[in-house]
Amino acid sequence: MLDRLLGREPLKERIDDLEEELHHTERELEAERERRREAVTDRQRADERVNRLEDRVAELEGRVEDTTGGADLSFRREESLRGGRLDAVLGRLESVESDPEGVLSAFVDEGVPDPVAETLGDRTPLARRAEPCLVYTDDAGVVAVSLDPPVAPDPFVEWADGFRVERSWFEPTGAHAVGLVRADVFALGGYEDGERVSFEGFTSEVKGDHSKGGFSQARFERIRDGQIDEHLDRCREALETVDVPLYLTGERVVLSEFEDLAAVTRPVDATGDPRPALADAVHEFWTTRLRGL
Repeated sequence: MLDRLLGREPLKERIDDLEEELHHTERELEAERERRREAVTDRQRADERVNRLEDRVAELEGRVEDTTGGADLSFRREESLRGGRLDAVLGRLESVESDPEGVLSAFVDEGVPDPVAETLGDRTPLARRAEPCLVYTDDAGVVAVSLDPPVAPDPFVEWADGFRVERSWFEPTGAHAVGLVRADVFALGGYEDGERVSFEGFTSEVKGDHSKGGFSQARFERIRDGQIDEHLDRCREALETVDVPLYLTGERVVLSEFEDLAAVTRPVDATGDPRPALADAVHEFWTTRLRGL
């Protein structure tokens, strides 16, 4: 009676309507968040399946090559190059001189170009096995080697009087950044000619394997996916501040989230606390694999 006399009854009815609308909006928001978490989980599972299938395809392709004349082929040597050893090997390649169009340089990716196959002959399956890679060889067969540079160039094939070797493909130069992104770890270093000049890193709480008891597996996965989402959002905020070339490392399943920010992405196995993990990632990233063809 008093509310009606004082004119408060319409206001209370309006408040009830607004509260109901707010409750409805909150339910819609939670439903949208749930769809997003499910989409992230589905994407991660799809990425993992793609990786397994790619590995299986590579294995089967290797078997096919073996049945077409490559069964007895093996790399003459394999070596991981870094620092002084890398500098020495690159120096030797740079020192090679030949008649015009006597040596061949190529970057092989998704198929061996005809000039490379014609020069390597029956050793061509080894180049296929090593790709993506640089191939250096010559018309006399004196040199035949592949290198997988950290910073891959666009595919090319070039006959010349010397090998095409660009140090920026293999070694850190100028101002750049190297980042490490995992589902629960982030690290970012700023570098000048290989020397670190800045560092930022953090870890986030992400639930591990689900144990028996407690809440359901589905709820556990929703909570975990939400924690990963929050962590990756923090990572993106940090990476978006980088204004120099960014080389990004980490877990394959999350690297695809940041391809728009990075000049190069490369999966690595570095784990642990941010600072030592970044050091391991940098070491692994700037390591070149040499294979004798």
